[in-house]
Amino acid sequence: MSSSLYNVDSNDPESSLIDRSQLSVEEVAEIGEVMSALGRLRDAEQQLSDASQRYMKLGRSDMRALHYLIVARHRGILVTPSAIASHLGISGPSTTKLLDRLESGGHIERAPHPTDRRALVISVTDETRESAMQTVGRLQAKRFHAAARLSPKERQVVIGFLDDMTEQIALRHAAWTHEDQP
Repeated sequence: MSSSLYNVDSNDPESSLIDRSQLSVEEVAEIGEVMSALGRLRDAEQQLSDASQRYMKLGRSDMRALHYLIVARHRGILVTPSAIASHLGISGPSTTKLLDRLESGGHIERAPHPTDRRALVISVTDETRESAMQTVGRLQAKRFHAAARLSPKERQVVIGFLDDMTEQIALRHAAWTHEDQP
């Protein structure tokens, strides 16, 4: 069943969503293989995300905030609560709750901003950073190796393909946010 889950013939047997009349049976099958490969990637990423959250005993937003803080630390960037709110797309009160949770779990520290008396700087603790780097980070780094095995030309094809897919999804998402119903 899983191999046919992303198959266009299984999802759109009447061709009401996708006009395949200009494609050969072989081309449709190859496109189905690409969609199945993307589905397997999404499934693997979701499994990794779920395992990471269980290991760290944190939710998705918590993990995203920690990742943001780790990257900011590596780049020497000071992070404020409003920067975290903006990155996660959440409200100020939700950010405060998230930071309270992370601080009580020993994952972050709050400190006065060095140049703005009214602001705080949020940083990931050394222990959480090291734990994330040695577990989640190590697994995520495996993607680098897959990309490194591609030739420069293959990388450009993959980048173009993924950017095009992202744009197509973003266009639909934007249309849904401006319509009453999908």
